[in-house]
Amino acid sequence: MSQFVVTNFYKFVNLDPLDLKLRLLRFLSKCDIKGTVLVAPEGINAGLTGNRSAVTEFYDFIHTIPGLDDLAFKESFVESPPFNKLKIKIKKEIVTFNVPTLNMSERGQYLTPQQWDEFLERSHNAIVIDTRNDYEVQFGTFKDALDPKIKKFSEFGTWVDRTLSDADKDKDILMFCTGGIRCEKTTAYLKQKGFKKVYHLMGGILQYLQETQNRKSHWTGRCFVFDDRVSLNYKLGVSQ
Repeated sequence: MSQFVVTNFYKFVNLDPLDLKLRLLRFLSKCDIKGTVLVAPEGINAGLTGNRSAVTEFYDFIHTIPGLDDLAFKESFVESPPFNKLKIKIKKEIVTFNVPTLNMSERGQYLTPQQWDEFLERSHNAIVIDTRNDYEVQFGTFKDALDPKIKKFSEFGTWVDRTLSDADKDKDILMFCTGGIRCEKTTAYLKQKGFKKVYHLMGGILQYLQETQNRKSHWTGRCFVFDDRVSLNYKLGVSQ
């Protein structure tokens, strides 16, 4: 049985970054949990690892913080920890997009993995967009998905403005990323630009791979992850 839990989570919520950083630092240090936490006025984004009891204790702790009481987590399991130290950083954004006027209250509609597959099978005119960076796409992606070939996420808005036209504003736009956080911003950006039917994969590729392990999947290849595992295959938690 795998010894360590890897937990990933994010939430867009108004926070006091310095106060949250200090509270997390005190708690996580004593629990021997490692990984990276980004905090910003717009929310929190993290990937952490520890043993089962420590991670469960952390869940109980963070749910006591106002605004984070409904925080959801995506877990995978490993034999050895993919992080070797704890880093808690205060940032301007929890995922850098560099669009200061972005209205995060208007985002795309979530599709569960099953709804995503059904959409792909019945909608032949949908535009499917991989919002990840070019080196991530090389590991794997969905069939026929557009690859913006961006070097960093903050270039995505420029790609949209250059590539998508007014004629696309009434088409179904399906977007995906690793864990879902980048699509929160990309769908908000498209909605702000006047695109009407914008959807994103709930939980990202990680949740999709986890829920489709035992059935036909539209995914091809592996999923790049930002830790020592590098990439995951269909069986979540198995590194390549």
